[in-house]
Parts: sequence; structure tokens; C-alpha cells
Amino acid sequence: MRRNRAAAASRQHRDLQASGATPEELATEERINAGRPWPEGPVAMLPVAQLYVRDIPLLRPPGQTGADLLQVLWCPFDHPAHPRTALYWRSAATVTDVLDAPPEPPAVQFPGYLPEPCLFAPEQVTEYPSLLELSKELQQQLGDWSRWQAAGSAVDSSYAPAPEELYLDQLSVAPGWKVGGWTRWGLTDPMPRLCPECGTGMDPLLTIASTEWNDGTDSWAPEEDQANPTPLLPGTPPANFTMLDLARGYDLQLYVCPKSSDHPHTDLIQ
Repeated sequence: MRRNRAAAASRQHRDLQASGATPEELATEERINAGRPWPEGPVAMLPVAQLYVRDIPLLRPPGQTGADLLQVLWCPFDHPAHPRTALYWRSAATVTDVLDAPPEPPAVQFPGYLPEPCLFAPEQVTEYPSLLELSKELQQQLGDWSRWQAAGSAVDSSYAPAPEELYLDQLSVAPGWKVGGWTRWGLTDPMPRLCPECGTGMDPLLTIASTEWNDGTDSWAPEEDQANPTPLLPGTPPANFTMLDLARGYDLQLYVCPKSSDHPHTDLIQ
């Protein structure tokens, strides 16, 4: 389905008069949409992320020193409202028996649960807490346009009617996939994330995002992408390089207990 839609989009991008999908592509999509019986028995999990400490120095397994590799997998079915995830901390040096053809599930519940393979180019950024985590006094200061004007011409004047939106878009929680950082509240108010095993406050581990940025947060795009913007970015919305779509465009955040990697992780859609 993705290949066919990409081919149709490419044809129309080259020629605005070109027709959409071919009859063969439409027949294929109709066959896919017809579905198949619900799978019985065990379902193979899909790989979602493989992250190395050598690339992301802040990625450290809780309570372990030998692990330098994090592998994240999920079941491509709702449990109950999004895929169920599994975390594996490993030592890369011990991974010697690599399968040429890993097992695949017989089906996925939604196309947005099937990650498109791609490579990360990690970079460290500075971000600030969600507006919802700030005191009322700080929220009022961020809503005072005269304070922002003190920064001079660097501040986008289009934010004058709602200055706090500038903080939300360009300074607060970074969009896209990330390790650590602040929690992206919005669907719910901030709430403590406590370890179900020991009650310790949990740390954000990984945000699995539906999109890297959008029209309001494009200042977070890598500098090289801002200097040389891609004419046609994949996915809907744009910058959806992994082709994931979680809860209609939201993000899945994973949390771990800082005391032990043996304690169960938790997740949150925001």
C-alpha cells in the first residue's frame, strides 16, 4: 500500500495532470483493506527502535553498567488502545547470532503500527518543561508580550496575540522522537509517573513520535534540513519519516524506574 501510494504521489508530483492510482494499485489496496482473519496463537513483535549508547551518551540503563544497547519492540495490535511495548537492554558485544530473516507477524492492526525502516541522526538539544508544568506566575510571564519584545527582532511578531504559543512551539518540549527530556503533556494534565513495583518516580526513556515536526514547530527541524528543505517529505503529516501513526497523530512515551531495569516500564499517550 505504501509503495503504491508513493508511486502515485510521485507521478502526480512530476505531472499535475497525471492520474492517481492505477487500476492495479486500486485492486491491491482493495485486497489489503479486505483484511484477513484475526491471527491465532503467538504473534511476532515488530522492531521499533535500536539505540546504542555510543550514539546517545545519555542513554543509560537503570541499575546496569554493562548494557550499551536498547532494543524496543511492540505487538502491532491494540492493548487496549495502542501497541504493547517490550524493552531489552543488551550488550552489543554479545549479540553474535543475528537472524537473516526475523519472524514477522501475520498481520498488523493498522498501517500506522508498521515502522518504516530508517536511520537516526541523534543530536542533543535543550528544551524546557511543558507550559502545564510551570507555576501560574511563570505562565503569566510567558503570556506577557512585552517581555518577549525585549529579545528584539529575533522574536516572531506573529506570536503577539498569544505569546505563550511561542514558548510552546519553539522552546518547550521538543517534538519528534527523543530519548529522555521533558514529558509532552496535553491530552491530560501533568501527573506523577510512579513505578508499579516500588513506587519510585519514573524517568522518561523514549518518545516514539508520529511526526518529527509540523508547520508550528519547524524551528526544531535539523539545521541542514532548514537550509535545504526537502520538496516533498514523506507521510501525512509531513516529516513522518517512520510512517507511524499513534492514536491519530499523538506520541507514545515510555518510562522506566531509575532503580532497576527489572522493574516494569510504563507508557503514556500524549
